[in-house]
Amino acid sequence: MLCVALRFFENGSFLYNIGDAEHISKATVCRVVRKVCLALKRFLRIFVLFPGHKPVRAIKEEFHRIAGFPNVVGCIDGTHIPNIAPSENEADYVNRRSIHSINVQIICDAAHLITNVEAKWPGSVHDSRMYRESTLSNRLETGEIDGFLLGDRGYPCRPTLITPYPEPEPGPQRRFNVAHCRTRARVEMTIGLLKARFQCLRHLRVTPERACDIIVACVVLHNIAIIRGEQHPALQIQDPEETPSTRQISRREG
Repeated sequence: MLCVALRFFENGSFLYNIGDAEHISKATVCRVVRKVCLALKRFLRIFVLFPGHKPVRAIKEEFHRIAGFPNVVGCIDGTHIPNIAPSENEADYVNRRSIHSINVQIICDAAHLITNVEAKWPGSVHDSRMYRESTLSNRLETGEIDGFLLGDRGYPCRPTLITPYPEPEPGPQRRFNVAHCRTRARVEMTIGLLKARFQCLRHLRVTPERACDIIVACVVLHNIAIIRGEQHPALQIQDPEETPSTRQISRREG
């Protein structure tokens, strides 16, 4: 059962393709993937913890070593997981690229470990709303956690969520944006690793509820791989230092 589910997570094949390869029916593959997803979901609070498994001081030090940005406990971004059109509330799942998707909030540490995931929102929901309505936002706002997140300009700048200057002046503001960009790149790299490791996230062909469970299962497996020191998938990621700090950062849908 586990091998069948892992094969689906890893290569994203149609369920009937996996069934043909393993000489089992599509219905059996569906049941197996569902059972494994629910089993992995029970480990969410064990493997996905905010601000992380390490002491807060160590998390901040690791982020600080990237570009000198102090007091960072995580980097945040949203990513869209394409999905088939649901039978109910279909329009809610159409994102601004006019495709159906689940919008997923990801927060990570400097070691690419995912420390928070919100996989329940339709593609039309904006990243800022996902964060505003999350329990984590309240924990940071009330001072329960000492530190702040780094996010792009799709989020409102707040004491607990720092975004770059929209039009930085030469000098401190531009240096701030460069350090911010280099540090925040960790979450883009983490999302890239997650999707490269689990090709099923390129396009899910299940109901939204089951899609969310598959996404959470992949996040749990991703963190297990990071903790175990498994080799990262190959990624083509641009060095943030090669990107002008004054660029217009658009909201990513990928």
